[in-house]
Amino acid sequence: MYRVGIDVGGTNTDAVVLQEKTVLAGVKASTTEDVTSGVIEALEKVIEASGIDRAHIGAVMIGTTHFTNAVIERRHMDEVAAIRLGLPSGAGLPPMVDWPDDLREIVGNHGYQVRGGYEFDGREISALDEDEIVRIAADIRAKGLKAAAVTCVFSGINDAMELRAKEILQERCPGLPVVMSKDIGRHGLLARESAAIMNASLLSLADRTVAAFGEALKAAGITCPFYITQNDGTLMAADVVRGFPVLTFASGPTNSMRGAAFLTGLKDAVVVDVGGTTSDVGSLSHGFPRQASTTVDIGGVRTNFRMPDVFSIGLGGGSLVVNGDHGLTVGPKSVGYRVRREALCFGGTTLTATDIAVASGKADVGEKALVSTLDKRLVDAAVEKINAMLESCVERSRISSSPVPVIAVGGGSILMPDRIGELEVIRPENFAVANAVGAAIAQISGETDRVFSLIEGRTRESALAEAEAEAREKAIAAGALAETLEVIEREDMPLAYLPGNATRIHVKVVGEMGANHG
Repeated sequence: MYRVGIDVGGTNTDAVVLQEKTVLAGVKASTTEDVTSGVIEALEKVIEASGIDRAHIGAVMIGTTHFTNAVIERRHMDEVAAIRLGLPSGAGLPPMVDWPDDLREIVGNHGYQVRGGYEFDGREISALDEDEIVRIAADIRAKGLKAAAVTCVFSGINDAMELRAKEILQERCPGLPVVMSKDIGRHGLLARESAAIMNASLLSLADRTVAAFGEALKAAGITCPFYITQNDGTLMAADVVRGFPVLTFASGPTNSMRGAAFLTGLKDAVVVDVGGTTSDVGSLSHGFPRQASTTVDIGGVRTNFRMPDVFSIGLGGGSLVVNGDHGLTVGPKSVGYRVRREALCFGGTTLTATDIAVASGKADVGEKALVSTLDKRLVDAAVEKINAMLESCVERSRISSSPVPVIAVGGGSILMPDRIGELEVIRPENFAVANAVGAAIAQISGETDRVFSLIEGRTRESALAEAEAEAREKAIAAGALAETLEVIEREDMPLAYLPGNATRIHVKVVGEMGANHG
């Protein structure tokens, strides 16, 4: 059986076919406004290039930046009823209090605060005001809102109130999708609430996008199940994405990093993914992207998803090189996917970073003669500038002084020098489509992150074992093979300020997809 990996970026849609551990073919197509036609084109190209029978494709994995772009561009988001259970606590900071004004307006600024919620040790702050939830349901119907997000104070310790509020809302508003914050964020009320509201605002876009991917595969005559990659480099079944679009936010850079690990066989490295407009930089640890430990900012909103610790700079193959009054600048403005029309080496009129790479002899694309008249001092200065930008990124991403290799991937990685400081730069085969390779090799995960009380005979070891069993159950339910599961993250933090000897435990397991899943 073959696996197909597709990565839908802002500029290119990449596709690869994998058989076991071998990349049979990799192609690039242009991303289209409707997404589907770009996916169909990439699929047809990669099936033709690999010469496989499409009936033998066992699973298709898709990575997409569709939902992140919707938030950043403020498009395709619905108005949401944001309901917080916690009064009388938390009244001073209403839902969406720290959101940018334009984004708050787009999701409607419908904030409701209700009596309810829990203390840190699971005691009620106050009983849930069910009559108020009934009144809110009437308001939702009157306003014609399409979704609701329910957040209860400390729902990670007890989720009963969120479940009850959802039940009442759906009794009163049949068919209303209700997102519960316990399913999305971790501890930290405002960030978890923001994640739930954002998720609710993207549900109808998720529905349309998943349906569009399904149609694209059907149009290409592919009938196997398809999966979408999530923030941590593992897979979600397409139907799960309909309910949790925010969990795909960082899947683009994550896929590139997992692909880089797979193509080089390295488990610990710094990965630089250079695209047409930006470069994403992050560190691999044990073959997976290192996770960010702080809150993650998406489109100006603080959230607390488990996201890779990746940052971007405005340097890519299409970056404009400008020699202005303030000296030489490279990026952040870029010609993006138009680089093959507008760059000098392709017969265009714009000086880009790709032209500098060709003129300096680092890259062999387009017509070298078209850039041979560039001033050598300008070329040297631009090369130096690009190298300095890349070097400062790599230094920022390193976690220790011990030398680790740098893996260069992405179509724009022709800009990378052969060494960065004392670090060797590795360009694997198929480097330009590493993101699609990362999607194709993705595994299935399960995780648990909650507070355990070490009382009545429960020890730290038994709590860890309990958390691991929960995570394994979730992974198997999502389609992983039990015998392939391994623990990749295990952490416990004693919470000194809580009674009952409490400790917060986070365990994550990953495994291969079961045979019935491709």
